[in-house]
Order: sequence, then structure tokens, then C-alpha cells
Amino acid sequence: MASKFIQWTNQELLEELSGPVVITAFEGWNDAGEASTSALRYFQERFNATEIGTIESEEFYDFTISRPVIQIPDDKREILWPSTKIYATKVSGSEHDLVIVIGHEPQLRWRTFTEQIAEITSMVNSHMVVTLGSLLTDIPHSRPVKVFGSTDDSDLAKKLNLNPSTYEGPTGIVGVINNILRQKGISNMSLWAGVPSYVSGANSPKAALALVERLAEVLQMGIACTDLEIASAAYERQINELVAEDIETAEYVNQLEEDFDKHLDVDEQNSNPELLVSEVEAFLRNQTGQT
Repeated sequence: MASKFIQWTNQELLEELSGPVVITAFEGWNDAGEASTSALRYFQERFNATEIGTIESEEFYDFTISRPVIQIPDDKREILWPSTKIYATKVSGSEHDLVIVIGHEPQLRWRTFTEQIAEITSMVNSHMVVTLGSLLTDIPHSRPVKVFGSTDDSDLAKKLNLNPSTYEGPTGIVGVINNILRQKGISNMSLWAGVPSYVSGANSPKAALALVERLAEVLQMGIACTDLEIASAAYERQINELVAEDIETAEYVNQLEEDFDKHLDVDEQNSNPELLVSEVEAFLRNQTGQT
């Protein structure tokens, strides 16, 4: 029985997909620097993905938190509601087509929402789901962005050199989705990029680029990244200028650079993305005086 929360709008394309991989990213807690959603939108644009459906927003969003937006296109006033969009595209020369699920992290009924992701996976006959995330951490903007991957699928872990997740603590919708998919026997993996905590308010095309490149590697798909490469270089120049204006920040960044260079061979603990989340949570609690 089809879910009452999913509205399909392009059944023809849905039926034409071959071996699709479902990729998801959500704005909010899992999207520092908007890196994960930017990376997924880059895939959407580069592969000309077509919208094929939406997940009904009324059941999953608190509109006092994720507020609708008024727009006036063509002098006609309309309201744009928060939503989760579903896109699909056939990828020429690849064994796998793509289904892209992108939206804002829901505030309500997470278990029901994650069931919709599983339903989408079933409807498109997908064999694998990839979730993307980005998080604030103590890394320098001037060094390569590390992308951390994890999965509970032992075969997938061996093939892609990923780690099993051993994190215990608060999680976002990405963690819940991965857990539900694992319970249902659906192969899934998660890719996370780090974003410097001292520029938390800035979008990070550098982290988005790292996610795009790693995802393309995993999917064995070629994708031109010139636009992101240009934006990434501009981002690094701008942060360099800002850091140079503040002595304390410059000293802090210098220390991060020394630590990064000293630990190029990252140990297993530091390479686990969700343990990294735990470290970030501890850092933020210390900064705000919480215990």
C-alpha cells in the first residue's frame, strides 16, 4: 500500500530508473555550512534531476520553527511551504541512476518520517541509500577537508574502506534514517564532512566540494566540479583575510594547522564521524558553560 504522505508526480520516470541509488541530505543540525545540502543540490543540477514527488510537510514540520516564505513571482503572491522534495535522473554511462531526497530536518514524527524514506527506497527498487551530513569541528579552513564515512554493512565497509559507527549520544534525522534502514535490511552508508567551528555562520563550498568528490568516487560517476572549485578557492581566500584581522583567531588557526599536520595519519577514533559529532557537542557545551 502506497504511503499517504508521499505525493508522486512523475510515475513514468519512476518506472524507467535502473539500479537507482537514493541519496539524502537535510538542512539543519546535520548541515553545518550548508555543505551536505549544497553537495546534493550540486548533483541535482549537474545531472538535471527532475522532481518526481514530495513528502507531505503538514505532518512533519512545526511551522513556527520552519516558517513558510511569501514570494511574489510574476506579481502573484504565493506561499512556499517547507517540504522534502524527491528528484530522479537517469545517469548515462553508469550502472546506477539517482534518486535525490532533500529537505529540512523535520521537527515532528521522526519515526514516521523515516518510514517514508524507506518507502521511497522500496518504490524505486533501490539497493542502497547514501546519507550526507556536515558538522562543526576543530579543523583549519586552510587544509584539505576530510570526509568521514561509516556503515553497518560489513561488505560495503570492506569495499569502500568505511568504519562501523560506535557513537552513543544525541543524533539528527540522518542517524535515525540510517538506523531504520539497517533494521529493514537496506544497505546504507553515511558520508560526513567537517566545517571549521570558527566560521560556523558561513557557507562552506570547500566542504561541499569534498562531499561531491567523495560521493562521485563511491558511485563511480564522473562529475565536473569547476564551479565548486572556484567557490572553494574564494572561500579560503576570504577566511584567510578575516583570520588575519584578529590576532587571537590567527593564533588559534595556527594551532589547528599544526595539530592537523602532526596527525595526518588519523587514527580510527578520530576517523569515525559520529565520534567527531560527540567531540563537537562537548566543545559546544564547554563554550556555553553547560555541563
